[in-house]
Amino acid sequence: MAARILVVDDDTAVREMVCDALELAGYETLSAIDGQQALSVLQKNHADLVVSDINMPKVDGYELVEKLRSRGNQTPVVFLTARNEKPDIGKGFRVGADDYISKPFGIEELVLRVAAILRRSISSESSKILSVGPIEVDVDAVTVKLNAKSVSLSPTEFKLLLVLIENRSRVVSRQFLLDEVWDMGFSESATVVDTYISYLRKKLHTPTFEGIRTVRGFGFQITDK
Repeated sequence: MAARILVVDDDTAVREMVCDALELAGYETLSAIDGQQALSVLQKNHADLVVSDINMPKVDGYELVEKLRSRGNQTPVVFLTARNEKPDIGKGFRVGADDYISKPFGIEELVLRVAAILRRSISSESSKILSVGPIEVDVDAVTVKLNAKSVSLSPTEFKLLLVLIENRSRVVSRQFLLDEVWDMGFSESATVVDTYISYLRKKLHTPTFEGIRTVRGFGFQITDK
């Protein structure tokens, strides 16, 4: 699936040129005319990276990044701007930008820098902590915490929890879980899923969190509540 990039610039010609170049490089693009509109776009759409000017009305590029970071949004941001003095560049990185490209710029350089940041972002995401409700899973360390306290899971329990969290937006069937966790392509052993779901509930459910739901007739889903 192509990465989606939000391009933010109040100059229509620059904005359209950057979008065209990124689309030719195989990316999907969204666009916004200033930081205020960019924040609105990001509330409704996922973006893998933001390419933004700094000098814009309403909400400028610096404010855009500051607002994103204050909300916990760590989407990588590349500043593409005519402000190329050292204090401007320093401020850009201090507020949380991931790269800084000065105008005038080369299209090839922009595309290469975007590709490099996306590669770093994907690598970082592969080792991030996954969370749902009060549960935190460190994939690399193979550890689980509930309300910041360590919980001991068996390898099978850990794998089952990981699959549920990775598919948190879906109701997953017993057959899907058999295939993903136990590598079983048949339904006769479906009761093993219910058994291990029960184990997870005993270890992870609390009086205020019962996030592993049974959706009758369909399967299971993990939620934040």
